[in-house]
Amino acid sequence: MDKTQYKDVYVFVEQRDGQVQKVAVELLGKARELADCLNEKVVAVLLGYEIADKAQELIAYGADVVLCADSKELVQYTTEPYAQAITQVVRERKPSIVLIGATTIGRDLGPRLSARLETGLTADCTGLDISDDRDLLMTRPAFGGNLMATIICKAHRPQMSTVRPGVMRAKEKDESRMGTVEMLNINFDKSKFKVKVLETVKEQKNKIDITEAKVLISGGRGVGSTEGFAALEKLAGTLNAEVSSSRAMVDAGIMPHDRQVGQTGKTVRPNLYFAMGISGAIQHLAGMEESDFIIAVNKDKYAPIFNVADLGIVGDVKKVVPILTERLAALTKNGK
Repeated sequence: MDKTQYKDVYVFVEQRDGQVQKVAVELLGKARELADCLNEKVVAVLLGYEIADKAQELIAYGADVVLCADSKELVQYTTEPYAQAITQVVRERKPSIVLIGATTIGRDLGPRLSARLETGLTADCTGLDISDDRDLLMTRPAFGGNLMATIICKAHRPQMSTVRPGVMRAKEKDESRMGTVEMLNINFDKSKFKVKVLETVKEQKNKIDITEAKVLISGGRGVGSTEGFAALEKLAGTLNAEVSSSRAMVDAGIMPHDRQVGQTGKTVRPNLYFAMGISGAIQHLAGMEESDFIIAVNKDKYAPIFNVADLGIVGDVKKVVPILTERLAALTKNGK
């Protein structure tokens, strides 16, 4: 393969109901860093229906070029139309790097693109960089999170990676950035469209997604019960916070999976993170160690969580939480 034919960093821009998803903005920020290292362009690939008005927003977040495919076939995500569209774009344009969010959509789309384009795909990356040979260094947890593996796709192009939401930091929006928008005409093979969305039923949720929360109170084995998490909810009420958990509490059926922080859950970057009764296994740390300020409460003074905590309290979380809730409630009442 003549790798010199391939250039630029492409980002699949995930949108739902016409709204650009946060993971796409995060990937544009990282793509900007990679493209600057390579002295190449960032190209955003925007698929959907009546979504061309979002192109300027993508330029403001770091894209140099926006390739927009606006078609009724793309109004909702289904695998075949989206896979056909991006496959055509990649074959015609020859990008060096393609970045995709590791969402439910991205995890469905990425492997199919990889197979059709006959190239590799590194999933759930936590780090991306450029080597001295201008190859993409894709770092991800391996062997249950016990070590980090850096993977290179030497022989094939494009180099493809999926990245979980919350892992990369989004760049500040710059309304003054200039870029170009190109409208694409996709030649669909509709004979291969085997799936049709008949209805979309959305779950009504009153809670904020934990990846969006500014303050998170996360419970582990030390919290240990539904009653324990009820106490965390009371504490959360004093701080306008959301409650999350470690995997152990999800496996125990106490917390739902969408509240899980960690390698097999969600990656979060709140301003303030409480680790309550969490030992700090590497799988959990992978999902929260980039938090701005971490407070840990654990009975074991040797717990690994204290290695990443900014403030640690050695004590029984079941005793500490009620006291902390009472003190914070009093401060809030007094307007402090």
